[in-house]
Amino acid sequence: MKIVATVAVAALVGLAVALVVYLPNLSSGDGPSSSQAQGVSAADDGLTSSRRSAIVRAAEEVGSAVVSVSVTQTRVVRAGPYSPFRDQLFDQFFRGFFGEREYVQEVSSLGSGVIISKDGLVVTNEHVVRDATEIKVTLTDGREEAGTLVASEPEYDLALVKIKGDDLPAAKLGDSDDLIIGEWAIAIGNPFGFLLEDTHPSVTVGVVSALHRSIKTDEGTVGVYKDMIQTDAAINPGNSGGPLVNSLGEVVGINTFIISRSGGSMGIGFAIPVNRVKRIVGEVAKYGRIRQIWIGLLVQEITPLIARSIGLEDTRGVIVSQVDPASPAEKAGMKRGDVIVEVNKQPIRNFESARKAIFGAEIGDKLDFKLLRQGRTKEVTVEVTEAPEG
Repeated sequence: MKIVATVAVAALVGLAVALVVYLPNLSSGDGPSSSQAQGVSAADDGLTSSRRSAIVRAAEEVGSAVVSVSVTQTRVVRAGPYSPFRDQLFDQFFRGFFGEREYVQEVSSLGSGVIISKDGLVVTNEHVVRDATEIKVTLTDGREEAGTLVASEPEYDLALVKIKGDDLPAAKLGDSDDLIIGEWAIAIGNPFGFLLEDTHPSVTVGVVSALHRSIKTDEGTVGVYKDMIQTDAAINPGNSGGPLVNSLGEVVGINTFIISRSGGSMGIGFAIPVNRVKRIVGEVAKYGRIRQIWIGLLVQEITPLIARSIGLEDTRGVIVSQVDPASPAEKAGMKRGDVIVEVNKQPIRNFESARKAIFGAEIGDKLDFKLLRQGRTKEVTVEVTEAPEG
């Protein structure tokens, strides 16, 4: 028994010694020492830091200033007497006896916007608020405010809406002239409106795909889309009017439209440069309105018949059909029948290219026209002025 006890005690002593020897080994590297714990903590901090990237910070910076713009529009709808039957020939036959009927229909639409001043000035697209009889602006915290249209410019497709407030979250406006192709681009808005039942905006990320894109528009389109920012950040229905943001958390554009075959995003979206927005805001702040430019010209397309009659080899350019008396164009020496072939060294092919060449001119700018007059080339400079009232 003693031997057993001694052996047992010896075994216990041996175990104690082993523990004494082993425990220091744990602290020296075989186990989670304090220095290792600090290393794990540092790794976690590094991972957390990497997750909070510039994109995350930029989205947080601007997100609270992004709003939903809900619009009620009143439209006059014309329909034949039997339009519910959807038979075009039948409808056309009876329209001659009963005529068309008209009725007023209220239509709701939704877009996005961004607050740019603490007192509640909101930028959005003009097409979002066009023909609006009521505008409601919903903030990310769920507040809903009545919006008042301050100014709109169909040609720029920009509008300013005012809501009540004195300390609202406002986004910082950047410099769209400083953009770099390939840099991060973050589109923020409210795609599909309240279908998601959430007032917080959605964020999509891509890059600046191209700059200074001029988009060919359909005949009759009001807006002129020139010098646009192209991005592959997904822009979906309802994103119109929301901001395009850089990695510094600055608004560099206003998301406007996409090119798509399906109606969904295909990675080809376009935004209006924010420097154009700043110009509009400056006009309203200084003059209380957006001043209209004036040069005093009416032009028309050159048809093959017109080209032959005035001895032109082709139909490139536009022909001056009217020069307003005492207008900048008349003072510069332009005359009816002149053919405009260049504006500021940009070739003029047709009416649309002439409109785009003049688009973006500011009051006080000088436009250099290259003309053809009776077979001879003539150059004149026209100073842009404000359009006279009425």
